[in-house]
Amino acid sequence: MAKTTTKDMTEGSIIRQIIMFSLPLMFGNIFQMLYNTVDSIVVGNFVGKEALAAVGSTTMIVNMLVFFFNGFSIGAGVVISRYFGAKEHDRLHKAIETTMATTFIFCVLFTIIGTLGVVPMLKFMATPDDVMNDATIYLKTYFLGFAGLLIYNMGSGILRAVGDTTRPLMFLILTSIMNIILDLFFVIGLKAGIAGVAYATIISQAISAILILVLLTSANDVYKFVWKDITLDPAILKMIFMVGLPAGIQSVITAFSNVFVQSYVNHFGSSCMAGWSSYNKLDTFIMLPMSSMAMAATTFVSQNMGAGKKERAARGTRTTVLLASVITAIIALFLYVFAEPAIRLFSQDMSVVEYGALFIHANVFFLIANCVNHTLAGALRGRGDSKGPMVIMILCFVVIRQIYLFVVTRYVANTALLVGLGYPVGWVSCCIVEVLYYRIKWARKIEMAAA
Repeated sequence: MAKTTTKDMTEGSIIRQIIMFSLPLMFGNIFQMLYNTVDSIVVGNFVGKEALAAVGSTTMIVNMLVFFFNGFSIGAGVVISRYFGAKEHDRLHKAIETTMATTFIFCVLFTIIGTLGVVPMLKFMATPDDVMNDATIYLKTYFLGFAGLLIYNMGSGILRAVGDTTRPLMFLILTSIMNIILDLFFVIGLKAGIAGVAYATIISQAISAILILVLLTSANDVYKFVWKDITLDPAILKMIFMVGLPAGIQSVITAFSNVFVQSYVNHFGSSCMAGWSSYNKLDTFIMLPMSSMAMAATTFVSQNMGAGKKERAARGTRTTVLLASVITAIIALFLYVFAEPAIRLFSQDMSVVEYGALFIHANVFFLIANCVNHTLAGALRGRGDSKGPMVIMILCFVVIRQIYLFVVTRYVANTALLVGLGYPVGWVSCCIVEVLYYRIKWARKIEMAAA
């Protein structure tokens, strides 16, 4: 067998393994975020603020499907990591074949659902007339190439589960650069407008899917994907959905709740929508370290639970939460200071810049609480506990957030600032509840077992 590219996280320095696993993930996530962010920058500067608002207002719709699929990906990653940590390679192989078969089914279903649901969802979000046409064109084009995104995400998820985060990063760097070039070619060269950035994105994502499939099928390692062995193993599929379905449901409901938040923002017009869109793109970048650490926590904890090393899994949980929080705090401070120049990357319109900077200054430091939410949830899912984070996040990100928005806009003041603070209200409440949940259900058991 050729030299392996997998990474066994059941031995060695915890902090070193988490950092070395997370860094390629973080850079990979940065380049993946560049797809949509570059779309926003190009349309904001070369098409107009209505087009920028259109791209931003469609993000929540795309995220509902992506987040549900990512829940399935999390479940698959936990199962694959467990088998990898336990050295059960036959079951590992069967889990990979089952995962890929299910992914292809999702590709067909989500393309149909996404394409048919565009107009109803945009109307539900109270999308203004001056944004509606651009948003419809962008989304319908985007969903035609949605399968490429799903296949790449699952393929890279399989590699992450066995500790390989480097090669998916290489593919993302290549296709992100391609996306930038194609954006400029379609929008500036061919004058294709908002449809051009959608074409650029789906072409780039298709290339990334092809590259990841070639890698998985040509590998001479434990994660090799063999077309003739593709199957749907009922027992493995059940295990995947036991972890992945709660994570997917939680993400979808949260994203759907964010559609409501977007509808509140839409009330203030296209300038506020564009400012909110620009803030959300930057907010997404700040969340990349915590997302990467959360993925690291899931893989680390899952591998160690598979190997029977519960105390090591607990130490890894504490390490990821601390590292992610410190990194997020540093980035938040930097963005707070340079809020207006950051928004100007997306638009030179002063009303857009003012709204975007307002949202950054109000919300950015509260992301530290959200950092704890995501890294701790990742560790819990690595233990196979996906229902706890699901219930907590739905309660805080959906119920509490929507109650806050309803009350504050009707009985306090309907201002952009108070609407924007709907995010931190959910983050902080979730942080408090999730820490208490982890301490009560898991940390005390580990401490008693160690004693």
